[in-house]
Amino acid sequence: MVANDGPFDAASLPDDAVELGRFHGPYGVKGWIHVQAYSPDAEVLFKAKEWFLMPPSTQGRPAAAKNKPAVAPAIAGPSRVQVQGIKSHSDGIVVHLQGLDDRTQAESLKGVRIFVSRAAFPAAPDGEFYWVDLIGLQVVNREGVDLGQVHDLMPTGPHSVLVLRFPVESDSGHGEGERMIPFVDAYIDEVDTAGKRIVADWQPDY
Repeated sequence: MVANDGPFDAASLPDDAVELGRFHGPYGVKGWIHVQAYSPDAEVLFKAKEWFLMPPSTQGRPAAAKNKPAVAPAIAGPSRVQVQGIKSHSDGIVVHLQGLDDRTQAESLKGVRIFVSRAAFPAAPDGEFYWVDLIGLQVVNREGVDLGQVHDLMPTGPHSVLVLRFPVESDSGHGEGERMIPFVDAYIDEVDTAGKRIVADWQPDY
């Protein structure tokens, strides 16, 4: 655990932490900051009063960017912070964190990643699921044929699409294929999160 300077408490990331977004930049002069949520449904960010923070990821950045120092970095390691205020703004979200009271502090959080413990998520309505609970589930059809494992969910407007990965054998060796199934009642018979399985009305050659 690394100590942090500023209004944040150094704290280990919970084992069930889910990354939900990152800070994008300051909003105004009183410490409010824009949040870039990874999901268009950001209910969890609004409901959770305690967030966990991690430094910006350097994965995929050019070497020059990796070595460029941040502006007065606020987060040196895993941290815990209390949400003092949060609201929708334009097409995004702005938040005020406890102890964050000026624009300079807010600027220092740019790129910092936001996590919430899965245990803090509000209960999903009947028939609805959090995407994090679907990732990794095995999908089979009504005949028991294995269609693949859920790798991602892709929003397409009115509904989401399950993106599956499955092994493929070829003359060149082992590979991986991709299959997409609309996540709608017309094609999804059963979602068993405890059993790690989804049953779909779908054929391998669709």
